[in-house]
Amino acid sequence: MMVVVMRRRMAAAAMLVLVAMAGGATVCAAQLRRNYYAGVCPNVESIVRGAVARKVQETFATVGATVRLFFHDCFVDGCDASVVVASAGNNTAEKDHPNNLSLAGDGFDTVIKAKAAVDAVPGCRDRVSCADILAMATRDAIALVRVLPV
Repeated sequence: MMVVVMRRRMAAAAMLVLVAMAGGATVCAAQLRRNYYAGVCPNVESIVRGAVARKVQETFATVGATVRLFFHDCFVDGCDASVVVASAGNNTAEKDHPNNLSLAGDGFDTVIKAKAAVDAVPGCRDRVSCADILAMATRDAIALVRVLPV
């Protein structure tokens, strides 16, 4: 009898978790959409892709460095590009946290160059978030690995 009660409780708890996850997934999915910047910076994807391709041509270490930077940014409190923000005054930024000091400069340089390329377009200046640029740059760096000769 006790085993039946325990199984029912576990099944109810599992169902509750599944319902909560399904509800949360619906809310999160509703916040994302393709071509988000189409109205303000329609070429942002190709601008970032070009900047990343140039950086990868300079050094292949860019790929791993950018992926690792993205991972470190997203691991704590979500993907907000806080890992690329520099410290100021008495405020120690996430970039300067001991866990992030080993991040390669090529990852930061990739984002900086992509952001500069985006901001060089008058309609795009200060319209595209660094978090989105970091995400696009990471995606593009990984995509470039497939097309580079071995």
